[in-house]
Amino acid sequence: MATLVFPISISPVEDAEALHKSFEVSTTEKKTFIHSTMATLIAPSNHSPHEDAEALRKAVEGWGTDEKTIIVILGHRNVYQRQQIRKAYEEIFQEDLIKRLESEIKGDFEKAVYRWILEPADRDAVLANVAIKSGKSFHVIVEIATVLSSEELLAVRRAYLHRFKHSLEEDVAAHTTGHLRQLLVGLVTAFRYLGDEINPKLAQSEAEILHEAVKEKKSSYEEAIRVLTTRSKTQLIATFNRYREIHGTSISKKLVDEGSDEFQRALYTAIRGINDPAKYYEKVIRNAIKKVGTDEDALTRVIVSRAEKDLKVIAEVYYKRNSVLLEHAVAKETSGDYKKFLLTLLGKEE
Repeated sequence: MATLVFPISISPVEDAEALHKSFEVSTTEKKTFIHSTMATLIAPSNHSPHEDAEALRKAVEGWGTDEKTIIVILGHRNVYQRQQIRKAYEEIFQEDLIKRLESEIKGDFEKAVYRWILEPADRDAVLANVAIKSGKSFHVIVEIATVLSSEELLAVRRAYLHRFKHSLEEDVAAHTTGHLRQLLVGLVTAFRYLGDEINPKLAQSEAEILHEAVKEKKSSYEEAIRVLTTRSKTQLIATFNRYREIHGTSISKKLVDEGSDEFQRALYTAIRGINDPAKYYEKVIRNAIKKVGTDEDALTRVIVSRAEKDLKVIAEVYYKRNSVLLEHAVAKETSGDYKKFLLTLLGKEE
């Protein structure tokens, strides 16, 4: 009998301390962001939040905005340091730094800076809300739900509730129907087991369940949803590997070839996000750049959300796949301060 993992519900009256914690950066996270060898962000080990706040104030005062200073400071500060700068700015000037920046800079540059300066959980909450409102970007929600750890996803749900006064799952359910709704709600409420144990027999049987879903046999959809929303990532990767052994091709390749509707596309994103996040993000960037007219939203989302985590790995995958350095591709497809900011996050200033 399958073991079901029930989602953790978050009440609107959840205690303030839990909500507060979703915006605070732990000591472990500080070390991760500062010392991650997979990050492209170049941040100083020591900085003065007050000096940074005062420099940013000078950059936005007067007739013109000093975009270079904004890029040099914010583009070289990790999440903990940015949090300190925001607090210092508000203490000194009795003004919200984010709101001031929004009033001074515009376009793709403003959007990238805004999303960068937010705490990661709050940023993902904003991205999820934008995706829900668009009615056509549910892959972003799947991306968030599958790439993040269970603890990170829980922090996003808390941040979403705090910011929008609705739960993430409530808004997802209100804007979707049928099997797509079941899959998305299941993914955003999943709290996966983190162990490394694998059940080979389960991988075998559930590879066949997923195969039926790939063939668009709707009678198998609910079982496929159960598999993808309750199993640990380690178990799911074993299932995906078993699928390849049985059918001679990856399940994601099969979905690309045969998937025809929104549910199938969501399945594809979930499987790619769980199986190999770096390859998934490489494809998001590649598709964003290949479009007639660059998809700046997608490009910004990946660079901003992964610069402190694993963007170096994604850049390596991009180079192997395209024989072009990621910074060269970004420089070719973007311009102005937006271009300079993205390159700074890539650790490759002009």
